[in-house]
Amino acid sequence: MLFRERSATRLSIWSAILAGVAVVTLFGSPGRVLAGHEMAPTPTIQVAQAADTQITIDNFVFSPATLTVATGTTVTWTNQDDMVHTVTAESRLFASKGLETGDTYSYTFTTAGTYAYYCALHPKMTATIIVK
Repeated sequence: MLFRERSATRLSIWSAILAGVAVVTLFGSPGRVLAGHEMAPTPTIQVAQAADTQITIDNFVFSPATLTVATGTTVTWTNQDDMVHTVTAESRLFASKGLETGDTYSYTFTTAGTYAYYCALHPKMTATIIVK
């Protein structure tokens, strides 16, 4: 008799687990169903990836040409071109030395605003950082 009671208990546990899996499969996550009613989706938080703060210099272009970041973000430029380039703010707030191939330059944006910049050696190379 003891064996049958344990088997029934195990069967009940597995039934509950499988029912939970069915709920997750149908509704996306546990906790979104209450008394048979679907609740509002759980909000998700999007975290900026480190790649979002990288700018590449290649073929006489800053890429991306416009980058929007949060206040306090450090942006890093990497020269992947065969030519020397600079990163120079129009306002002169920041300016790199000449960056050889593979060199990087970083600047932390602490104040909201729009920051236009260019290459001092190739003034037609321009781009913008927007800080919110």
